[in-house]
Amino acid sequence: MKIIITILSGLMLLGCNSVKKEERPPNIIYFLADDLGYGEVGVFGQTKIKTPNIDALAKNGMMFTQHYSGAPVCAPARYVFLTGKHTGHAFIRGNDEWNQRGDVWDYEKVFLDPTLEGQRPIPVNTVTLGDQLKKAGYKTSIFGKWGLGAPKTDGIPNLQGFDYFYGYNCQRQAHNLYPGHLWENTQKILLNNELISPSTKLDSLADPYNNQSYSKFNQKEYAPKKIQEKALSFIEENKGDPFFMYYASPLPHLPLQAPEEYVNRYREIFGEEKPYIGDDSYFPNRYPRATYAAMISYLDDQLGEIVALLKEKGIYENTIIIFSSDNGPTYLGGVDFNYFESSKPFSNGYGRTKGFVYEGGIRIPLIASWPNHIKPGTKSNHISAFYDLMPTICDIAGTAPPDSIDGISFKSTLLNQEQKQHDFLYWEFPSYNGQQAVRMGKWKGIRKNIFAGNLEIELYNLETDLEEQVDVSNQYPKIVENIKAIMKQEHEPATNDKFKFKQLGDL
Repeated sequence: MKIIITILSGLMLLGCNSVKKEERPPNIIYFLADDLGYGEVGVFGQTKIKTPNIDALAKNGMMFTQHYSGAPVCAPARYVFLTGKHTGHAFIRGNDEWNQRGDVWDYEKVFLDPTLEGQRPIPVNTVTLGDQLKKAGYKTSIFGKWGLGAPKTDGIPNLQGFDYFYGYNCQRQAHNLYPGHLWENTQKILLNNELISPSTKLDSLADPYNNQSYSKFNQKEYAPKKIQEKALSFIEENKGDPFFMYYASPLPHLPLQAPEEYVNRYREIFGEEKPYIGDDSYFPNRYPRATYAAMISYLDDQLGEIVALLKEKGIYENTIIIFSSDNGPTYLGGVDFNYFESSKPFSNGYGRTKGFVYEGGIRIPLIASWPNHIKPGTKSNHISAFYDLMPTICDIAGTAPPDSIDGISFKSTLLNQEQKQHDFLYWEFPSYNGQQAVRMGKWKGIRKNIFAGNLEIELYNLETDLEEQVDVSNQYPKIVENIKAIMKQEHEPATNDKFKFKQLGDL
């Protein structure tokens, strides 16, 4: 009798453990590339750069063809992601280098003085996605680039909902992928690299066609590799509990720097190139096309390593991976955006990509993979934006987002269920002479050059004009009036004077 009872008890215990395992919330990884264009991923149409791991993620999950960033540059896009608020309501609406502190663009001075490093801090009472997930029992982490609060301020990751941080605090410091230091939580970690300012040029007598002339720009410790090592360790250490990983890679944001073996793969494919001699912001490079492609392939391999580790540890099946980019591709620093068709099928180049609210600047790749939940190989045309990610991830984690957000969860789309839609999406951007944009169904309204006094609205039909070449505002005055009303309704004066629009009535 005792034997029977023991067996039954053991079976009941196994059953309880099984239930607990099934009820464990999924791990969540948000893998964010930096300045990766819509057309720079294989499954989104890229033919010259190989992205097999990103493509495999799409094959095993869902592609979103109409997903948008929260802003056309780094800091506001990341703020929108973390808070669920669009830039008409956000605290951070543009890049703010907080230059009242002193010479924040002097690379050497900033290295020596952490009070000059980093961007203007977000307020300590900001409710972030990290905060919400910590409350839900998640171990939260960020790897890569932060950009929302300088060291020794209330804006650092560890005071904004993240248990662990490793990477660049400052987006200016990320203009060197072989930096003098990174940050681990609140500790400055020195790297075995010579301190070289991003404005450094080739030596005056150097031959720009000799690869050895560029040797000082590729040093010993590559920041993306260091960041990856810490991310893999985090997964290993937290495999037994639910975790959230915000992987904010610095790739393929300039400068053009990549390990030699990756560059050589593309040198063999692309052949001889004209060197890029550099500028005041970014290093020169002997093989700019090969190096840019190498950076994206390196990023792709890092995603593949994470997937492989999840499988090795037996937690892949209970992990959702979301892959995206913070904004459209750059037009600077030696990147040949025409050669790679970086914004295809949208317009390309300055005025149409990073920094601008046209499709090439804000429409970005999004892929989500979640075994046994998302049907493999599916594609969605659901219209969504960065501010939808907070409620979506909270929904997946089984916790509620804050009330005062602009986003709508698209978990239902991931699970092929009926999905609530936005009436419109909204952006404002107080840089590049001031811009606003509204996406409303097939219509896209853009107001640019606001600081020059322009309040006219361009109107494009995205069903027939993805390149936004034909302004049809004169043909649809009622649509224009609706968009104008949305622009007025969604814009609140910013807290920071730097982000205010006096032309829109801000004092």
